[in-house]
Amino acid sequence: MIVQKFKQLLDDMVQTQIPDIHFTAGSVPHIRKHSGDIEMLQSFGVTEKEDIITIVTEMIGQERIEKLIKNHEGDFSYAHGINKFRVNVFENAKGFGIAIRYIPTNIPTCKELSVSDEMIALLQKTKGLILVTGPTGSGKSTTLAAMIEYINTTMKKHIITIEDPIEFNFQEKECLIHQREVGTHTDSFARAIKSALREDPDIIMVGEMRDPETIQAALTLAETGHLVLSTLHTNDTVQSIDRIIDAFPTAQQSQVRVQLAMSLSAVMSQTLLPKKNSGGRIMAREILMNNDAVRSIIIQGNTHQLYSMIELGSSEGMILMDKYLEMLYNKNMITKEIFASRVRDKDLIEKI
Repeated sequence: MIVQKFKQLLDDMVQTQIPDIHFTAGSVPHIRKHSGDIEMLQSFGVTEKEDIITIVTEMIGQERIEKLIKNHEGDFSYAHGINKFRVNVFENAKGFGIAIRYIPTNIPTCKELSVSDEMIALLQKTKGLILVTGPTGSGKSTTLAAMIEYINTTMKKHIITIEDPIEFNFQEKECLIHQREVGTHTDSFARAIKSALREDPDIIMVGEMRDPETIQAALTLAETGHLVLSTLHTNDTVQSIDRIIDAFPTAQQSQVRVQLAMSLSAVMSQTLLPKKNSGGRIMAREILMNNDAVRSIIIQGNTHQLYSMIELGSSEGMILMDKYLEMLYNKNMITKEIFASRVRDKDLIEKI
């Protein structure tokens, strides 16, 4: 009975395009609305501890759930019919909880996601590091998928993706594509990246740069004539640079600054905002493109100066998040309240 109700809820999730569903033992499920608010789903009823275990067992089977319970948490993807979901199961004070995110079946195009021409041009380069950053739920994985699909349809390359878990399934068009899942096909991001050096790739997509070992391996790949695409959980472009450098011990940071400065192509930070007068959401972005001046600032460790470089670099495709938010507000696509809550320079609120 609980499994049937669960699958029906997944069908409803797809139909209504609800981005996230949360299950907690001893409570009714909660959904995240397009506005960003969490709302209780009273009609489903309370899920008890046993219900949570039954639902997770349905998704991954008895053998894997025993390992998950032992580890207290786990990530995996789940296919229901033609639809796919990213799932995280975690133990908490109430028992086990489940966080489920819907992964769209169709991979959107770069144009549909408003990826700039300057960013698309970087995908045609033979080496470099392109970072897509933002908070959880900001569409980073979808943007990366759109970029990979652009390469898949316009070039003849060998692409390796390293993900945890695999989300979008790519159908080979012009490219040879190998998708590897951490925990299933490899032990870790870092190990898979090092192995990729011997697998003759042109492009490597790393689902997330989580730790110093993974970051170092990705930087080495970008330095050695590969195009590397990856993500970070950071709120803006400059914070992304600092996060990479600060991940290393002080003694290594000078070397990492040089490596990053020489291999970086661009950082695109993004967030999803509720649309004005609509149930949907719209993307806002900040873009930092690497050039000689940016490279010098990173090497010298004066990353706070990068905001000024972004402001001055509009002709190269750079844009500050504040400027992007102002553009969305002027086009009547977001409310003044949303603009005011996200803008960095509060003087802009008075200006508009």
